[in-house]
Amino acid sequence: MRDPNKSPVNALNGRNPVIPVEKMKVPIDNVKTKISTKKLAQPAIEVQKEKAPVHGKRFWEDINDITRKSSLLFDLPTIKEATNNFSSANKLGEGGFGTVYKGTLSDGQDIAVKRLSKSSGQGLEQLRNEVDFVAQLHHKNLVRVLGYCLEMQEQLLVYEYIQNKSLDTFIFDAAKSEQLNWEQRHNIIQGIARGLLYIHEDSRVRIIHRDLKASNILLDASMNPKIAYFGLARLFGGDHTESKTTKVVGTYGYMAPEYAIHGSISLKSDVFSFGVLVLEIVSGRRNNSFYDPGNVMNLLSYVSTTKFTFTFSTMIYV
Repeated sequence: MRDPNKSPVNALNGRNPVIPVEKMKVPIDNVKTKISTKKLAQPAIEVQKEKAPVHGKRFWEDINDITRKSSLLFDLPTIKEATNNFSSANKLGEGGFGTVYKGTLSDGQDIAVKRLSKSSGQGLEQLRNEVDFVAQLHHKNLVRVLGYCLEMQEQLLVYEYIQNKSLDTFIFDAAKSEQLNWEQRHNIIQGIARGLLYIHEDSRVRIIHRDLKASNILLDASMNPKIAYFGLARLFGGDHTESKTTKVVGTYGYMAPEYAIHGSISLKSDVFSFGVLVLEIVSGRRNNSFYDPGNVMNLLSYVSTTKFTFTFSTMIYV
């Protein structure tokens, strides 16, 4: 039985998946790497950039920052073996930022591997967010990041495997939604709220998720919710609780108006998304695709203009 106190990347039987930093390949064609001989607290990679002029200083800083976290490194052969070389039979889902595969390590531990899309333009930034932020966080309502891999142009994130996939596959499916009674829905809402409170107030760093939605909530074997995918997250330092940005990212329908229109980010941005999510959990209807015959509106507008009551089997509008 695996020692729970050991890091998952060091607990494999017969094979250590951690790749030494000096052997790691930066995922860029024809780029030479060498290990710095200077005395540093942690190993660093000097990158000779003369053959890759298309990448700016920030890109190389990101590479160096990520690779210093060598304790989280997985080697590519281990991940390929675990996922059966990214077999389509192991595919769990696919989104704008990449494809997620199920894998099994040699010690029997199940994992989920996100293979970041090379065409999205957000791969390295998302990987850095996950490694910098989420790997430091430990809460029962957050999906754990176990590690990452940067080899042979691959950008991979390794997570704990969550058995029941995402919340949207239940609440928006007529058959599966019947598996969720009111007590379970209430527990799911509570769990998401606890996870949000943790990243907003109780964790070592204050984080705004910025993409809280049903497909980013995973359900474990006991139907407990776990907030996942922090690739768009924003970190706030000190006592700061709000900021502005010209780069609005996320999912329309879940964005707070002040963020979508003016780029104003705060803890309230996640709270707004949480409110939309609660309505979807209770009603079983998607906010961004709601259609009332003869009158197109989103779920928020519909609920605000409609009286409704609840029963234990359905939500009835009157």
